[in-house]
Amino acid sequence: METESNKVVSFKSLTDSVGRFNLTNKTCLIPQMNRIGVHLLAATFKGFGIHAKVMDTYKGLDLGMEYTSGKECYPCQITTGDILYFMEKEKERLGEDFNPENYVYFMPEADGPCRFGMYNKYQRIVLDSFPQLDRVKIGALTTKDGYSLDGIIEEERVRDLRKTAYFSVVVADILDRLLWRIRPYEKEPGMTDDFIERSMNAMEHTFEKHGPNKDFDKILDRLEEIVQEGKAIIDPDIPPKPLIGIVGEIYLRTHVQANQDVIRVLERYGAEVVNASIAEWVNYTTYDRLREARIGFRMDLKQLRLGRLKEHLKEIISFGGELLYQELRQKQVYKRVKSLIDLKKDHRVAHLESILKEDDLYSFDAGTEACLSISGIVEYAREGYNGVVNIYPFTCMPSTTTSAIAKPLMNKLGTPYLDTPYDSSFQPGREAAIRTFMYQAHQHFKRHGRKGD
Repeated sequence: METESNKVVSFKSLTDSVGRFNLTNKTCLIPQMNRIGVHLLAATFKGFGIHAKVMDTYKGLDLGMEYTSGKECYPCQITTGDILYFMEKEKERLGEDFNPENYVYFMPEADGPCRFGMYNKYQRIVLDSFPQLDRVKIGALTTKDGYSLDGIIEEERVRDLRKTAYFSVVVADILDRLLWRIRPYEKEPGMTDDFIERSMNAMEHTFEKHGPNKDFDKILDRLEEIVQEGKAIIDPDIPPKPLIGIVGEIYLRTHVQANQDVIRVLERYGAEVVNASIAEWVNYTTYDRLREARIGFRMDLKQLRLGRLKEHLKEIISFGGELLYQELRQKQVYKRVKSLIDLKKDHRVAHLESILKEDDLYSFDAGTEACLSISGIVEYAREGYNGVVNIYPFTCMPSTTTSAIAKPLMNKLGTPYLDTPYDSSFQPGREAAIRTFMYQAHQHFKRHGRKGD
């Protein structure tokens, strides 16, 4: 009887302590994925009165591995270690003043077959196994509603926060692309890394100050100043290099420690790299909800389900307006920046879906990041990139699917392709594989040159 009671309490924790919580007077703990992106997001939250903190990452990997079985995908191990390490250090720092109820750990989720949707449930069970940590709430935004922020602050400010948060994602993408555009051509080693770190700090201050008023013009003015400064780092005497596109699982391809700084390794062997953006994923989640609403509307119309018809029509208007806003904002930022420097443009999700439909390569009905990766690979090849790298956690199902489809496809397209699955180990043949891939990319570059736009 006692055992059954404990089980009920445990399952109740998955609903009562995982979800969307008001962040007023709480510390919102944000795990680091894309370094620039999470820092600008945290700064945006701070501007709206939320005490947001980006946690140190990778320092608690041993803890993450201790409290996982090894069957979970790699990002689950890393983020589990990050929250446990942070809480351990907070206890040491605060002593008797430590109050776990002051924290909300931010761990979004996705629906569908990807295991990412189970991270916060599993981490809830892990936290519940520690004294006091069962009182740490897990804030879980979900792709089911396009990562709605309803409920985390006052209702009248939610829409402004969402718009500014999205804008911070796009600006963070620009800073990342600026890094990858400049670093292979920098006048002196290390100049770009120092510049980008200073630029990130400057944009944090800018978003915290101007974000709450949605003063995006002032944010863009500051971004333009940063771009102009960055251009001066480029050595014009260094000739163009092979252009490499990156796709894959969103956490691994953006988390530098997890992917063993693969972009820098590619650069060491003569590449200029462009990684898929974070905004692309955000746009995809909105686009997919709009797509599902349209499918539901057509089914309701055929079956004359008038009640559901009205509900789906509201969703079409809501998600359609959201996607239009996101794409217009993204276009606005890229247009201003591209007038100053030739950064690579981003992909429209509707265009990526049309690529899959052309040769029936895959379907958005199946979902996951494979939708973006497979179509992104084809688009990179068509745009004249000299090679494509697929980065993902070892055993990741969507990325393994991508690999199975992409390998024969890239042979047909005549573009070099490389799979780079990662876990916590250092594979001895990894660098040799990258060197071989880059040799092929250099040969492709000699034969075809590069376009990239």
